[in-house]
Amino acid sequence: MTASEPYKCTPVFDETTLPAGLRREHRTKPGVWGIIRILSGRVRYCVLDPLSDTVLDPDNPGLVRPDQPHLVEPLGDIRMQVEFYDHDPQTHFA
Repeated sequence: MTASEPYKCTPVFDETTLPAGLRREHRTKPGVWGIIRILSGRVRYCVLDPLSDTVLDPDNPGLVRPDQPHLVEPLGDIRMQVEFYDHDPQTHFA
């Protein structure tokens, strides 16, 4: 595995299969980074500390920092997936 490959990925979710746990406040474990990849549609990504609210789309993924409280909200029809890393993937963030 190269440094830019996630060690785990969620299934692809749509607006009906997106788990309730991702729609309410949750966080990754310490040392775990994530990238929210939007395959189609748009998703509201709300980071709760520090507070920020961003709309993600296929051209704008979301970076999840370790132990940072956040939630997602589908904005209509979507397809999305979350990748998990054991390091900061920002250098590969695209």
